[in-house]
Amino acid sequence: MSNPLLNIPLLPAFDQLQPSQVEPAISELIVNCQQQLKLGLKNPSWDNTLVPLEQAQDQLSRAFSPVSHLNSVLSGQWRSPYEAALAQVTAYWTELGQNRELYDVYQQLAASAEFENWPQPRKKAVELGLRDFELSGVGLQGKAREQFAANSRRLAELSSQFANNVLDATNAWTWHTEDEAELAGLPQTALAAARSAAQSKDRDGWLITLEGPSYLAVMTHADNRELRRQVHLAFVSRASEVGPNAGEFDNSEVMESILALRAEQADLLGMANYSELSLASKMAPSNERVLEFLNDLAKRAKPAAEKEMKELHEFASTEYGLEELQPWDITWVAEKLKQQRYAISQEELRPYFPYAKVVEGLFAVVEKLFGVTVQEDASVATWHDDVQFFWLQRNSERIAGFYLDAFAREKKRGGAWMDTVATRRQTKQGLQLPIAYLVCNFSPAAGDMPSLLTHNEVTTLFHEFGHGLHHMLTEIDVAAVSGINGVAWDAVEMPSQFLENWCWQPQAIAMLSAHFETGEALPEKLLDKMLAAKNFQSAMFTVRQLEFAIFDFRLHCCEDGPSAGKIQQILNEVRSEVAVVPVAEQNRFQHGFSHIFAGGYAAGYYSYKWAEVLSADAFSLFEDKGIFDESTGKHFLHSILEQGGSRDALELFTEFRGREPQIDALLRHSGIEQQELNISPA
Repeated sequence: MSNPLLNIPLLPAFDQLQPSQVEPAISELIVNCQQQLKLGLKNPSWDNTLVPLEQAQDQLSRAFSPVSHLNSVLSGQWRSPYEAALAQVTAYWTELGQNRELYDVYQQLAASAEFENWPQPRKKAVELGLRDFELSGVGLQGKAREQFAANSRRLAELSSQFANNVLDATNAWTWHTEDEAELAGLPQTALAAARSAAQSKDRDGWLITLEGPSYLAVMTHADNRELRRQVHLAFVSRASEVGPNAGEFDNSEVMESILALRAEQADLLGMANYSELSLASKMAPSNERVLEFLNDLAKRAKPAAEKEMKELHEFASTEYGLEELQPWDITWVAEKLKQQRYAISQEELRPYFPYAKVVEGLFAVVEKLFGVTVQEDASVATWHDDVQFFWLQRNSERIAGFYLDAFAREKKRGGAWMDTVATRRQTKQGLQLPIAYLVCNFSPAAGDMPSLLTHNEVTTLFHEFGHGLHHMLTEIDVAAVSGINGVAWDAVEMPSQFLENWCWQPQAIAMLSAHFETGEALPEKLLDKMLAAKNFQSAMFTVRQLEFAIFDFRLHCCEDGPSAGKIQQILNEVRSEVAVVPVAEQNRFQHGFSHIFAGGYAAGYYSYKWAEVLSADAFSLFEDKGIFDESTGKHFLHSILEQGGSRDALELFTEFRGREPQIDALLRHSGIEQQELNISPA
């Protein structure tokens, strides 16, 4: 039987993939890339060298993609083959990034007489290629060159280990009861999920886990304070030296090693610290500019956050006799206050957002905005029965596709994300369509109850679909700058945050909502309450994001890799300056901060706020013109989504908005009082 990872079709044959196929396929495809490079260097040119190499590397990427993906959504048997493949792929890309001969080809192309007349995407691909060679240590010699390559390989291993530890620690802890009274306050959806979780383990009663939906349900609704305490402490101490599984999946040394290696990589390239290295491929011009942006925003938001926290204390004391709020009380008390003030809760909204209706409404919103339709294709093989596949169509023609894996389950990584299956590019056989994975962790259907989403989860789905549209609606055919490729990392969140805005528009909400039993749209009374509560504790949320972003950036501004104790000290210092909520002594947030230790956000978590300025300002044009204004939708499509990384993000934004970005809309949308600010994302 032939290996389905070789000559992989546009849509991977998930029903045929086996872990044993991974190593031989990846090895063969890497050899093919190396041979193609050798041939291409004999008579170097764009057509002779870069086009065939892109083809070979696309085959490698499309074979590695399902392996990496299955490790994230199934783990278990896919972990070892993924890690072995990751080592091979990392070694290949590291070696390629230091290939002087290929670097010389890029330089020659950039210096050629015809370069200025090339199409913009091709020129940008060469420019970014030169930058990436330099950031990969192509200019290093001897031991420094070898050290940089060794560090790159080790960093890939450590990032994978960090993620594994978080997943294993999450799965290792559960809390079981056969007394429903201990779960007082939990909504029926959460009780049904806990019952289903227990049954999956052949147990009676109810099982609480650290998976997102279960954890959030307990922290938000459980009246049992001791249960909240246990669940909270288990969650915030995951993968650390403290807590219920103390030391078993400890990420302390992993973090130290990652930070030390990143600092060394920056030093080898002649940079002061890793944050400087990180910004070399981002919009932000300097470390100072990023910290100024974050600190200025924190300065404006903290007084409002302190006011919100004071209100919470007074409410907890008056209504519940809680003179001292513990970390495991905050979310529960906040939900009670929100219900008292606005007579609204996420659980009250949940029946109006059945998963199937939300997905249908999302597709309708996107059709009105960008003129594309979505069609499910049940014939496409997937990795789990819950997973759906859809084609994106324009004028009945398929232009892209995506897998949607929406529900939480054991051995699936937490959180939500978009990743690429295939990138749009021109081939000898024709146009290769872009294909994406969209992954969330919502509560699945349980018993007779369909999957019902909170409004927060609706927003998450829109966010990830915004990323997907950025990848799928590109019109660029050069892989290096097609879709999200080549887009500055601190601008890549802009389309995702942009699409979230429609979750708050009455006209769009009517398309997303229908009571799962009656079919009734979200009543106007509930809608008004939901909109009134939109900015409830928004300042507290803002300073929490800023706490993460400032911690991340300061961590990577260190010249050397800090120890575990120093990491904790930096976080404590940031909290003392920015945070307003109490933190448990056992809190080891950093040990589970996968965004920066196992994802692409190292010295880049600030991107969420940076891109929020762009997205809020972009949406303000729709507020002026109409949220479904056809010409504005087309303008955003043509200026932003179709362009991929072929032009600088700031240039594209300015083309759409007619000016550089302004922060006014972000402050207005967040409910933070507007003041004279020295902040701009440029």
